Amino acid sequence: MIAILGGLGAALAWAVAALCSARASRLIGSTATLAWAMLIGLVAISPLLLVSGPVSFDRAELAWMGLSGLGNVVGLLAVYRAFQFGKVGIVAPIVSTEGAIAAVVSVAAGEPLSVAAGVVLGAIVAGVAVVAAAGSADVVEDRSGIRHQPIATVFAITAALCFGLSLYATGQVGATLPAAWAVVPARLIGVLAVAVPLVLLSRLRLTRAAAPLVLAVGLAEVTGFMSFAVGATAGIAISAVLASQFAAIAAVAAHFLLGERLSARQAAGAATIVVSVALLTALQA
Repeated sequence: MIAILGGLGAALAWAVAALCSARASRLIGSTATLAWAMLIGLVAISPLLLVSGPVSFDRAELAWMGLSGLGNVVGLLAVYRAFQFGKVGIVAPIVSTEGAIAAVVSVAAGEPLSVAAGVVLGAIVAGVAVVAAAGSADVVEDRSGIRHQPIATVFAITAALCFGLSLYATGQVGATLPAAWAVVPARLIGVLAVAVPLVLLSRLRLTRAAAPLVLAVGLAEVTGFMSFAVGATAGIAISAVLASQFAAIAAVAAHFLLGERLSARQAAGAATIVVSVALLTALQA
């Protein structure tokens, strides 16, 4: 049950992050959005690091932390770029295949998974695949004003691959260290590699309209990662695939908040995902 709650908690948080980062990226650019999100996230997580007390790292833990942080930073930069060019309702489902990628890696590494849970996870992945496949072919004109979906799709696929590896590595970190430490690598790498250079070049933009958005992004990303890290201690595969359901939540919210319209195939894929999540919850209860 911890794996399910952790995964769903991450899904809700990341849906908020997706919606807010989409708007922020269109206001101040993807790089500035990433920099502010990393700065805010690092500040937010600092008190939890102090509470968790001193920890020691071995080489394996440092390697997993490095992969987790680097994959997350590169993935976030790619997905923020995707949001600049494409619709949330299309980009988010493609990016959400990160859960399937992480699940495949974890099962390949030897994590046990029941046959029933495996079948339902397969249905969830199929639903995500339907939504992603509907992407460029089913772009519907609406008031969101998106005109460059193919470019967004390339960035979204790149983000999914990076996030999949990052999720698995985060699960490994969370299995041996306090959850707060699983969130630190990406924030630290993001601040040093993205925020600091922008500050030195006087290119760290922020507008009044974007300020509350980047604040929400930074806090939501941290909350999502901590929730996933906790859930992953009970099962990386289940937590990873459930966390990917942020796409369905974000797609529905984008319809009402950003004026995006879903195609029939996207709606069918989202429905498959929702039903499968319900079945998985019943199996694990």
